[in-house]
Amino acid sequence: MRRAASNWRYQFHALFMAAFVALLALAALPARAAENFEAFIAGLWPAASARGVSRATFDTAFSGVTLDKSILKLTRKQAEFVKPVWDYLDGAVSSSRIETGKDSAREWSDTLGKAQSQYGVDRNIVLGVWGLETSFGSNSGGRSVIRSLATLAYVKYRGAFFRDELLIALEILEAGHVSPGRMQGSWAGAMGQTQFMPSSFKDYAVDFNGDGRRDIWSSIPDALGSTANYLKQHGWIAGQPWGFEVTVPAGYAPAAADQSGYQPFARWTQRGFARVNGEAFPGSGEAQLLMLAGLRGPVFLVTPNFKVIKSYNNSTSYALGVALLGDRIGGRGQLEAQWPRGDASLSPPQSLAMQRALAKLGYDVGNLDGKLGDKAREALRDWQAKQGLPADGYPTLRLLQRMQNGA
Repeated sequence: MRRAASNWRYQFHALFMAAFVALLALAALPARAAENFEAFIAGLWPAASARGVSRATFDTAFSGVTLDKSILKLTRKQAEFVKPVWDYLDGAVSSSRIETGKDSAREWSDTLGKAQSQYGVDRNIVLGVWGLETSFGSNSGGRSVIRSLATLAYVKYRGAFFRDELLIALEILEAGHVSPGRMQGSWAGAMGQTQFMPSSFKDYAVDFNGDGRRDIWSSIPDALGSTANYLKQHGWIAGQPWGFEVTVPAGYAPAAADQSGYQPFARWTQRGFARVNGEAFPGSGEAQLLMLAGLRGPVFLVTPNFKVIKSYNNSTSYALGVALLGDRIGGRGQLEAQWPRGDASLSPPQSLAMQRALAKLGYDVGNLDGKLGDKAREALRDWQAKQGLPADGYPTLRLLQRMQNGA
């Protein structure tokens, strides 16, 4: 979509000011007395009480909780957004993780089968989420969720988001699903075996083992059932795959529409696309192309279920990691096409420069943050098409230079 240049300048200014305020908050932390953080916590009591949180639960949750100054440094490090996709997938779909996943699939076969039957979500996708989020429960995060959320809420990281998550976390404690000491997770407050934020826990966690509690920390059935329920509620289509690797017909030139809209599988067959393993396309359903390295790397057809995986973590690399890990656990082979590992990927400053160049041309690229997400790639494809270039959305230094030179 297009956006006027004045709106782009406003968007950039707003983003710059938000980042500037966050940096000021970080710089000021050492100078702020501990009582300021304590005052912030105390000020949460009326809102918590209005949500049915008792004074005893509130006081116990915050007993001994201090500001965690190490957290804000971590907000700028998310591997699925900053690594080349092939580097990210090397770690996400490693041989050790595949083997651990196969062992977990055997050990929890009955639970996975029950979840697939009840929610219609492919068991291997549930395993893929479990594997990427916590390496099948081996690394679910050892930070206090209350402390992490309180720190992020205190500095207003992402506005009021973490304050709301903190209040919901107190509701979870009040309901008795977990104790404050066991409510552990990541620096961002994602909790348990499959890393639910408190709001996701509230809306989608289930008591899958029937013990009366929704315990995604120590109950693997609850964690797996909750993940399957989450994906179902976000639109998973039962019986449809996430997608698969394909070969493209000779002479194919990427078109922007092929990656921005779905077409029936029958139409892809008519156009000469085929699965690399020789299997037939599904008899029904639709898909769109996914080309993260243009025609120089693996090409995929992905169904709407792929977008459902992205609802868990809005990163294409992450969703592909979940999907491919699930495939490998389920016995499918590795990708046939090779990634263009010799290509020089854009650095974060260069990615930011491409975002700015596209935004200056009137495109909506999302946040100007140096992370080329879906909006930026869609804009790049449209620009490529208008330049008479293959619209593959693959960002390269040559394209950036051409864009900056006004060619």
